[in-house]
This record gives sequence, structure tokens and C-alpha cells, in this order.
Amino acid sequence: MPTELTPITVTDHLWIPLPDGRRLAARMWCPEGEGPFPAILEYLPYRKRDGTAPRDATTHPVFAAHGYACIRVDIAGSGDSDGRFDDEYSEQELADGEAVLDWIAAQGWSTGKVGMIGISWGGFNGLQLAFRRPAPLRAVVSVASTVDRYADDIHYMGGCLLSDNKNWSSQMFAYMTRPLDPDLRPDWREEWLGRIRELPFMGAEWLKHQTRDDFWKHGSICEDWSAITAPVLAITGWADAYVNAPPAIASNLSSAPGKALMGPWEHRYGHISKLQASDFHGEVLRWFDQYLKGEETGAAELPDYRAFVQDHFNPTAKNTPRKGRWVAEAQWPSPHVQEVTWPLAVGGFAQAPETGRVTVSNPATLGQAGGYFCAGMRIDNELPEDQQGDDALSLCFDTDALAAPLELLGRPRVRLRFQVDKPVAQVMARLCDVAPDGVSQRISYRARNLCHDDSHEHATRLVPGEVYEVDFELNECAHRLAAGHRLRLALSTSYWPIVWPAPEVAQITLELEGCALILPERRVQDEIDPVAPPPARDYPVLAATDIRPASGRSNRQVTADGRHVLETFDDYGKAENPDHGLVVGSSVMMRYSIHPDDPSTACFESDWTFEFARGDWQVEVLTENRMTCDRTDFHLWRKVVARENGAVVLTQEWRESVPRGVL
Repeated sequence: MPTELTPITVTDHLWIPLPDGRRLAARMWCPEGEGPFPAILEYLPYRKRDGTAPRDATTHPVFAAHGYACIRVDIAGSGDSDGRFDDEYSEQELADGEAVLDWIAAQGWSTGKVGMIGISWGGFNGLQLAFRRPAPLRAVVSVASTVDRYADDIHYMGGCLLSDNKNWSSQMFAYMTRPLDPDLRPDWREEWLGRIRELPFMGAEWLKHQTRDDFWKHGSICEDWSAITAPVLAITGWADAYVNAPPAIASNLSSAPGKALMGPWEHRYGHISKLQASDFHGEVLRWFDQYLKGEETGAAELPDYRAFVQDHFNPTAKNTPRKGRWVAEAQWPSPHVQEVTWPLAVGGFAQAPETGRVTVSNPATLGQAGGYFCAGMRIDNELPEDQQGDDALSLCFDTDALAAPLELLGRPRVRLRFQVDKPVAQVMARLCDVAPDGVSQRISYRARNLCHDDSHEHATRLVPGEVYEVDFELNECAHRLAAGHRLRLALSTSYWPIVWPAPEVAQITLELEGCALILPERRVQDEIDPVAPPPARDYPVLAATDIRPASGRSNRQVTADGRHVLETFDDYGKAENPDHGLVVGSSVMMRYSIHPDDPSTACFESDWTFEFARGDWQVEVLTENRMTCDRTDFHLWRKVVARENGAVVLTQEWRESVPRGVL
């Protein structure tokens, strides 16, 4: 533990009462002394007792040593908390969160000022609670989150179904079947089995909401930017899936300061990034010291947008360091970034719109180099690789070798005028940096369901032969193409396994006079101080006793019937927690398969295993999940087998089919 940390007191378990009599389980780190102290809340369903304990050990003790009471709370129906879990970001979750904030503010050790911190789920509900304006919530640090639950989460992208809709529901299914701790809950067995029996079938429920309806508008802060009055620091890494929220927050918050920080990280807090560890603690403390303690730390004067501009490197699925430099824009949107329109021409780009037609159609297997949708969730082997193989199957538009560097910062756009030969079709756009040796590095990408209107609230089948137009943004990027490199726009009709394919192979015919790439080109002569995060400081770690080391592997094959299969296995290891002696192990197998000539053969499977032990008490939970489809429906199945001391105590299966609509 770093020598500068002052003594703290850790309360391993405490109960937070809710107005209706339920209790939420919490852990607390607090500076020694009477206080009062400002507080930091992290509010998750991932189990403070074991699930996030290793990560919590690296954050909350550091913040507590700097004068904060840190509270890590499990939402209802998770960990050892009372109640039943109903869905992600539900009204129950958010109402309970407000009650937790009120409870913290009312404690004698509290100044009444609370900040929220979190990555992914905790980053989401920090923003969502700020949207509700509870009085104690004075500042938020939101990492890898979204402002629009339909447009930018793990369910849909551009109106296309992400295969992670099923993958994530499978993971949450496994997570929520874990037992309560007998040391804290004498009623653990009854509650554990009751939870499993009543678990919602989230993958099917999310799949029933295929357009941007009220289900997704709930919890989407973009519905009213002015509602948020707590200052927000929004952080994401370029290898993460959630790259669009920070610049949107910096651009749109009107009633509070909003700052964006985009670094060379995956879906992890910056100090534990496997790509380039950075001082996440310093960023958090500067923000909260300013807005919870009232100290002048410079947080208010930070540039609106700080970004790590990436250079070309040899892309690989393995975790490898990034190349680039930090830049900053005092204001966002910035006067230094201008949209530049590049009309599409056969094979490349033109100075002015040109006439002509080109077609886009490809095997359903295109996308093999795309990597894992949300890098940072697996052990390794999850990042985008050299795109040359996917490029060869796509319709590509290349520049000549650049005479001078080209720097991009923002969201590129693609404008298309097109016809299709099928009533349901998708288009995938990838922007790539192609080196002189041909290595193609993905800069940005985005999927678009061509049946959707611009709002994604309405969708209708396409009429083959009719001419349509679409204009859509790709994901946020910050990239510098060197002189001698080429910029490539690659278009395809599928992107498996990230995007679930349309029911049939479609052909898109582009009318080139209505097609263009619009780039956010950054040109600046006098750079301002980027206030770049330094390398990660020293931080404490959980001194767990490893019983089985973590490991991971990936394998691709083509079966005898022509299906292309990607199978991954991640063993997250097995270890004993030194604080309470709980032994926990987990692993997951995932399998994606599809035939290149028939997108309706798409199949996703995942099997999770969790093991728990302490003394003569042992529990094992196995969950199996599968999603298949045909041209009219999706078919979802899941199963759980729960064992106590080797004996099966519960087996349950769920099946449901959902009409495809225009997916």
C-alpha cells in the first residue's frame, strides 16, 4: 500500500434500510476520525462481497485515504441485498438509489455531499440518478456509460441487433444465480433458490423492444440534457464499446459542467488497463475535491475534451500498448474541427459527386477481424485485428497515399443513396487506416438498419428497387493518419459476430451521386495543455490466495457442413478472499457459428460455471444459453443447474421465441 495513504476504517458489511423495509448490503471505507466527510457511492449488482472485491480494493481505500467515506452498495436482489432483481436501470433500482443517497446524507459522519462513481452499470446509473436531481448528489464520475440506452448500449446499434444482447443477458443470468453468503444471510438457501426461480428473461424482453420506444427512453439522459445539474466527468477508452457518451456530455450538458476524457483504454478503470495504465485516481480526486470539498483543483478549468489521438500500430487481438499523443480542445464542439465532405467514386473518392452505380453484398461471415464488442470483459484475444481479410470481402473506397498527415476527432458520417433487393437490409461502415504495407487498422465503425427512420422510433420494410437515402454517424474516434497512408471506407451488408445478421443475404446498389463520407478533420496550430493523465500511481490490491490461475483461449474452425465457428473459453480463475474466507471460481465458454451463404443459421451459445466454497459448504451453478433464428423469428433458450455440496437442488429451463420484425 502506498506510504502516503492515511489510516482508514473498513466496515466489511452493513445494512442500508429502504423506506419499504427492505435492506441493501453495503461495504464502507472511511477515514479514521469523526468527520464529517463527503461520500463516494458506487452502486452495482455485481456483488461487493466477491464479484468486484478485487477492483474495489484498488479504488475505494485510496479515495478514503484522501478524506472520503466510500460506500459500495449491491442493488436489490443481488449480492446479499434484499428483494428481487427486475431489470437493468429499472425504476426500482433508481428509486432505491435515491433512498441510498438520502441515507448517506443523513449519517453523522457525512457532510451531506455525495459523489457517484462507476464504470458501465455504475456509470450508467450515476448519470441516471443525476437526471433525477436528488439533493445529496453533487458530482458524478461516469466511466464507459451511455446517454442513449437504445443507440449506444449493448443491445442495438443503428437499429441493428447486437449479438451481445443475448451474450450480456446470458452473463447477467449467470451472475444473478449466484448464492447469498451464509455468513451474512441465515436464509441464504431459500432466498437463493427463490431468486433463480423468479429471474426475468431479460434477453427475450430486450428483444421485444426493437425500436427506440419508452422502454429505452427511460434512463436515457439525452431526453432532457438540462435535467442534470451535478457536474459530470465522463471517461472512456478507445478500445471500449462506449465511446460516444463523453463527447456528447461535453457538448450537451447545459445546467452543469460536463468534461470528456478519452484515453487508450479498454472496458476497465484506467489504472488497471492492460493497454496503458493511467492515473485514474488522480482524475477522480481532482473532480471530487473540487465539487464535493470545494477546493480549487483546476477541475472547473479543464478543457472540455481531452483525447488520446491514436496512430497506426500493428493491430492484433492481443492486449498491446497504443501509440499516439494527448490533445485537448478547450471547447466542444471545437472550432478546430470542421466537417469535410468526400464524395464517393468507383474505388475511391472524387472532388465532386460522380454518377455511377456499385453494389455491396458479402458472405455472412464478414466481420471475423472485428474483435469482441466490448473489449475488457475477457482475459485477452478480444481486440480488432488487421482488417485486410474483411476489407477483401467489402466494397472499399480508398484515398491515394496521403501527401500530409490527416487528423480526425469526432464522429465521421456516411451518406448513402441506395436501392436494395430484399425488404430487410443492413449496412456496416468501417473507417480504416491502411499502411503502405497493406495492414488495415480499424479507426471507427457503425452498423445501420436501413429499415429505420432517423429517430429509430419507426421501422418499415424496404421496397426492392425503390431509391432511399440515409445519413448516419460512425462511432467517435481520434486518429492521426500519417503521410503515405491511405484512408479506407469499407462497406458491407453484415458484420458477424458483433452484429446479428439480417434474415437473408441482401444486395445494396449505391447511386454514387448521392453518396459521401463526411470527416471531422482537426486542424490546429497552437495546441493547448492537454492535462494528460500521468502513469498509474501505486495502489493497494486484494491479497487473495490463488487456487487456480486465470487463462483464456480462442479457436476458429470450419465445420464439415461449412459453418464458420468461433469458440472462446475464459477461466477467470479461483481464489480465496482473505477478508472472509470465501473461495470463488468462474469460467465461461462462448460459441458463435454461421454459414457464409445463409445468415439465418446464426447461432450464439454460452455456458457459465460458478463455484463457491467455505469450509464444508460448497455451491456450484451451471448456466447454459442459446440463441438461434430463422427468417421470421428468434429462438432463445436458457437453463440453470444449481448444486449444493454436490447434490442438484434446482434445475430450470426457459424458452421463448420472438418475432424478428425488421431485424
